[in-house]
Amino acid sequence: MGQKKSKKQNNSITVNRRASFDYKLGEEIQTGMVLTGPEVRLIRDHHVQLKGSFVTLKDNELWLNNLTLGPDTARNIKLLATKKQIRSFEKAKQDGMTIVPTKLFGGSRYIKLNIAVAEGKKKYDKRLSIKKKDLDREKKRRMF
Repeated sequence: MGQKKSKKQNNSITVNRRASFDYKLGEEIQTGMVLTGPEVRLIRDHHVQLKGSFVTLKDNELWLNNLTLGPDTARNIKLLATKKQIRSFEKAKQDGMTIVPTKLFGGSRYIKLNIAVAEGKKKYDKRLSIKKKDLDREKKRRMF
């Protein structure tokens, strides 16, 4: 008789791994995005890259700049956040922090973006994180 349709669980996640390497990440929030139909399709088909993208504040609005969708197209997209969240990011910007996208969720009905307040790492901090990652990898190898 009435068969139940199972929902598609295609919760694709695009992670900006470069952000956690280049920056010390702080407060993180989840925002919505103002997208057109073709942009949504490209994100759901995994034709998106967060590397090199950043968030700016313009006229009390958050904008995602340099989001790569499809073959070599960088776009600026408006982000949806509350006034309280925008004020906290504005305050962090004045303190010399940067706002970077960390993750993009795009499989369900809504496409969401995690953005974080970040502080740039120095060269020696980056070397330390590489060293730590190598030591952790070596420990795992020895355990197995």
